[in-house]
Amino acid sequence: MTKLYVGNLPFSATEDAVKTLFAAHGTVEKVSLINDRDTGRPRGFGFVEMNNADASRAMQALNGKEMDGRSLKINEAQDKPRSAGGGSRY
Repeated sequence: MTKLYVGNLPFSATEDAVKTLFAAHGTVEKVSLINDRDTGRPRGFGFVEMNNADASRAMQALNGKEMDGRSLKINEAQDKPRSAGGGSRY
């Protein structure tokens, strides 16, 4: 399974619209659009999970493609290291 980062999404994008866009290139397992923690508004990016071959095809086909006037930026998501959380910085 490959997780793709999808950036520069229009703020009007829905999970269904993103799933439909990617489904033309293979089976979409999961779509997660990220909202601002404080305001609840879309942040303009999200993640799509697909099997490896489908993800590769979708990335090549959709990177730079326009969605509602915005040029999508798609690449393989990098796992963000988890911080220990809390505590001092010293």
